[in-house]
Formats: sequence, structure tokens, C-alpha cells
Amino acid sequence: MTVSLEQLRRCHVAVDLGAARTRVYVKGSGLVVDEPSVAAVNVRTGSLIAVGTFAEQMTGRTPDHIRVVRPVSGGTVIDIEMAQRMLRQLLGTPLRRRLRRKLRLRAAACIPHDADPLAQRAAVETLVGMGASRVELVDTLIAAAVGCGLPVEQPTATMIMVCGAASTQIAVLSLGSIVTAQRIPVGGEAIDRAVIEHLRHQHELMLPSQSVRPLQLALSGNGLMVKGPDSTEIHGRDVATGLARSVQVETAAVRSAIHTPLTAVLDGIGRVLRDCPPDLVADLVDRGIMMVGGSALLPGLDQMLRDATGMPVHIAERPDICAVLGLGAMLDGKIEPMVLNPLAG
Repeated sequence: MTVSLEQLRRCHVAVDLGAARTRVYVKGSGLVVDEPSVAAVNVRTGSLIAVGTFAEQMTGRTPDHIRVVRPVSGGTVIDIEMAQRMLRQLLGTPLRRRLRRKLRLRAAACIPHDADPLAQRAAVETLVGMGASRVELVDTLIAAAVGCGLPVEQPTATMIMVCGAASTQIAVLSLGSIVTAQRIPVGGEAIDRAVIEHLRHQHELMLPSQSVRPLQLALSGNGLMVKGPDSTEIHGRDVATGLARSVQVETAAVRSAIHTPLTAVLDGIGRVLRDCPPDLVADLVDRGIMMVGGSALLPGLDQMLRDATGMPVHIAERPDICAVLGLGAMLDGKIEPMVLNPLAG
């Protein structure tokens, strides 16, 4: 997945196919698509009914002949044809025609760290099916670091944590490359499931699947922070009767439930730091960790990481779109590589 900045400058469009959202950046136009990676299909006719936000709203509310699908899982395309159909609809006819006029359309795409060859091929085939003659793959960690303004091209250490829906990626970067990295299969969805399971087992309450994110209910106030409210009221459906019911839930118990999946993330940070050269670790003491990705906004997560690592933890200004903005900056030529002048003999 090694690609030069010169190759990226020749690209016309950048795509971030995430498990939660799909984002498209067009050179000269900026971010043109930011929608959920969801499609609704009529299983009888095979026709596409809706994509994006509207399709996500249909989850759990459809008749038998309509199926809501997610063609991307964990940053990997698992249904190439459906991903292509979803992308076409999200782009819209006018933009598709404009891109089709480009001679030898080139595209860039984010790919998770250590993605296997099949995952890389699926991403390439998805964009080739959209009309791209060439596809450049960029590690999500590099793209996100560029997008949040980290000096990745400098000979100093920067640590980034990409908190996605299905996985968390952690890396130390220096001189424009990844020094050491870990990919943990725990993300926002795992944290959501932990909250849902806690409420189901301890309170016999089922939360609405899509109408609201469980964490927005269960973590009101200061979320994971101890100084938050002692309890919060949760509305859901009784497991036994199926009727609507409200319960008072202790936020300390919710914090405990969430801490279980987050333990794997903390272990991953420890492994990255252990594999990192001592000189770079010394840089990180001052610089700390930069959090990006939609799940970075989990209330109190940054403070939990500060307490566990003893390092400064920062959240990017727009953490959810850092990766595609970083790709866009490379497409627009805003990133210059560090020039190393050889010593005169």
C-alpha cells in the first residue's frame, strides 16, 4: 500500500468506505458525500429502494420483502456489487457524469491497517466498477493523521488512534511512515453492544435498535467520567411483556459494562508503546495521543485514556471525517514530503 504523494496528486476523487459512513471527496469540490453505509433493497425485484440516511432509518421497520444491508464491514467491502450501487446513488447523476468526463479517472481509497490482499482487492474492484481506471490505496492511519493536522512528515513521533465502528487502529508515525501499529477488533459497535447487553440482563430492557444510539441514552451528562450523574432514565421495551417501560440505570454500572471492551483498546496502546523505540516514546510524553474517528466522541473516553496511560490525549477538531480530509489534502497537493539533502562529500 506504499503510494507516493505524486501519484495521489494525479487522483481526481478520494473515497473512505467505512463500516458506519461512506465519504467522498472530489478534487476541487471538497467533501461531497457523507452518508451512512446502508442500502435498502427489494428482495423480490432486486431494485434499490434507498441509500444513506433514509435507508438507515428503515432498519428494523421494513416488511418482509425489503432488506436493509451494509455492504461494508470493519472498513472492508463484503458485497462489491451492492457497494457500487450504493456509491452510484450517493454520488448522484450530475456528479457521476462529471467524473465520467475525466480521461483516465483516478481514485484514492482508505484501507484499514494490515488489510489482507482480499480486502485490498475488494476496495479496488468497487472503485473500478465505478469507472476508475486506477485506484491508489492509502493506510487509514496515515490519511487520518494528515487530516487532523499532525506533522507526520517530520522526524518526531506522533501517535494516532482511529476509533471506528468495528475496529480501533493505533499507530506511532514518524517521517511519513508507520513505525509500529496495532489493529484491535473493538469499536463503537462493541461498546454499543456492551450497553445493550447490560440493560437486557440487569434490567430486562431492550433498547430501540436504530432510533437512537444506546450511548446517547445511557451516557447522558458526563458519560464515562465519575463526576457525572449517579443515574439516568432509560426508555425501552420490556423483554417479557413487549410493552414500553422506563428504568433508572446507575451510570457506574454502565461504566463498568463499557470498560470490558475498552480493556482490549488499552492493551493495544500498551503493545504499541512497548514496540516503539525509546526516543520516539520520549516525544510522545509531550505530544500525547490524537483521537480521531466517530467513536472518539464517546463521552469521557479521552479522560479514561489519560488516566490509564498518563499521557495527554486530544480529540481532533472534526474526528469523524479526518481520514477523507487527509486524502483530500494529499489530492490537492497541500502536503509536501520532507526533503533530505545528502551531505556533500
